[in-house]
Amino acid sequence: MKPSIPKGCRDFLPQEVYKREYIFNTIKKVFQEFGYVPIETPTMENLSTLTGKYGEEGDRLLFKVLNNGDYLAKADEDAYANKNSAKLTSSISKRGLRYDLTVPFARYVVQHQNELQFPFKRYQIQPVWRADRPQRGRYHEFYQCDVDVVGSSSLMYEAELMQIYDKVFSDLGLEVEILVNNRKVLYGFAEALGLEEKFMEMTISLDKLDKIGPEKVIEELDKKGIDPSKGKQLIEFIKAEKLSDLEEKFENAPTGLKGIEELKSFHEYLDSVESNNTIKFDPSLARGLNYYTGCIFEVKAKGVKMGSIGGGGRYDDLTGMFGLKDVSGVGVSFGFARIYVVMEELGLFPESIEESTQVMIATFDEESHKAGFVLGSQLRTAGIKTDIYPAPLKMKKQLNYANNNRIPYVVFIGEDERASGVWQLKSMNSGEQFNLDTKSMIEYLLEKC
Repeated sequence: MKPSIPKGCRDFLPQEVYKREYIFNTIKKVFQEFGYVPIETPTMENLSTLTGKYGEEGDRLLFKVLNNGDYLAKADEDAYANKNSAKLTSSISKRGLRYDLTVPFARYVVQHQNELQFPFKRYQIQPVWRADRPQRGRYHEFYQCDVDVVGSSSLMYEAELMQIYDKVFSDLGLEVEILVNNRKVLYGFAEALGLEEKFMEMTISLDKLDKIGPEKVIEELDKKGIDPSKGKQLIEFIKAEKLSDLEEKFENAPTGLKGIEELKSFHEYLDSVESNNTIKFDPSLARGLNYYTGCIFEVKAKGVKMGSIGGGGRYDDLTGMFGLKDVSGVGVSFGFARIYVVMEELGLFPESIEESTQVMIATFDEESHKAGFVLGSQLRTAGIKTDIYPAPLKMKKQLNYANNNRIPYVVFIGEDERASGVWQLKSMNSGEQFNLDTKSMIEYLLEKC
C-alpha cells in the first residue's frame, strides 16, 4: 500500500520549514516588542468547552475524538439505530481537537485566574483543526498565531493590535488592507430595520457578501425570513464610507450609536501614530463567530487573490461562558497558512533564509576525513553551523551535495592541508578560495555568515 497522509494535512520539506520559521519568528518578535508573553494549551479540549462558541456552522466543523477503549459500549442505542449522528456523538465522544486558540484561551484564563496578573497579554502559536473543505490556503490542520489581552475594556488595546498587524506585515514586506467594524454597529443595522431577533442570521449571511455578492445575500436573507426590502436596505446601509454617514440612520438604534462611539475612541488612539498599511472602516464586515461583541477586524493582502489572512475582535462575554464574569478581552489572529501562500506567490521570502548550514567539510582520504571531524567540532564550538560529508568520495559528488543544500562555504582537507594546518576554504557563490588556519577561518566565517 502506498504511504499517504490524511487529506487536508501536509508534510514540509526543509526549505518550506525555513520559510515557515521565518514567518513565525517575525511574528513572535513583534508580539514580544509589545509586551505579550507566550502560553500553550492542549491539542484536545473537552467538547463541552468547544461547542456552542462558534455558531452552528463552526460546531459542524469541529473534529471529534472517539472515547478511549470500546467507545460503542456506552453509545446511545436509539441514536445509533436511528442514525442520529448529533445525539450519538455526545455518547461516544467527549473530546475534540481545538478549532481555534481563542476559546481554549478563555478556558485557560478562567482555570488559571488566580495565577495571572490582569490585564494579561498573551500570544500563542499552535496548530488548530477544522473539518472544512480543503482548498488553496485552507487545510484541516493549520497553525494560528494569536495575540490577546484580557482584563481591560480600554480601546487602546484595539489600536495596539492594529499596530501589531501593521508592524508584522511591514516587517514581512507584505502590503495589506486592514478592515475595521464593530458588532454593535451591525446590531444597529438590525435595530434600525427591526431585525433584532434575526441578528445572527443577518450577520452570518452578511459575512458571505464578498463570496456570493449582494443579490445572493438578499436571497439568503429571504430564506431566513427577512423581507427582501429590508435586505436591500441593509445593503444600502453597508455602503457607508464614514461613521458620520451612519449616525442619522441610527437615530432609533442605541446599540448602533454606542458602536460608533467605540470606533471613534479607537481612532483617537490609532490616528495619533503613523501606519504603513491601509486601515479602513468597512460596515459590511461581520466576522461570523458568535463571541465577538465590539470592534472587529479583518486583514486582506494586496496584489494577490486570497481570502482574509488575519482577523479578530473584542469579546466581552467569552470568559463568562466558563463562569468568570465581567472580564473583557480583545485579540487578533494571523492566518499563517494563507500568509505563507501569499508570500510565496509574491516572492517575498529572502533567499538567505534557506541557508541553514554555513560551511561543509569535504575530504580527499580517510585520514583527512578524521581530521575534518575534529575541525567540524571546533567550528561548531565557535558557533558556525557545520556539516561534514560522510565519506571521502569523488569531489564532484561532495560539491553537488553542498550546492543542492545551498551551503555557501566548503572547506577542503587533504594530505597537504593536514600537514600544514592551513585549510582551503571556497565560497560556493563567488568561487573565491582562501588558505586559512583554523583561527583565521573561524574569524572569517563569523564575519561573513
